Amino acid sequence: MENLYRATIERWGVDAQYDQAIEECAELIAALKHYQRGKITRQAVIDELADATLMLGQLRWMFGEDQVDAAVSKKLSKLSDLMATTDKDEKG
Repeated sequence: MENLYRATIERWGVDAQYDQAIEECAELIAALKHYQRGKITRQAVIDELADATLMLGQLRWMFGEDQVDAAVSKKLSKLSDLMATTDKDEKG
């Protein structure tokens, strides 16, 4: 993957890849809204999710996989704590 990510930056540049990531995320947002309204199929959402996932993978590589992994771990820990607190509140 790294070779492919590097090649896209060499061909189109960093700013173009940022713009592409923004576009793919926007398309996913729109697809999810259309899906909620019954205007598109589940497969259409999956296709947009695949595009966004590819761009997120590239951004992860560009910004540093270790740093992103550390941030994700921190966010997962916060989510776990929130879920534990929410469970206690609902049972209490």
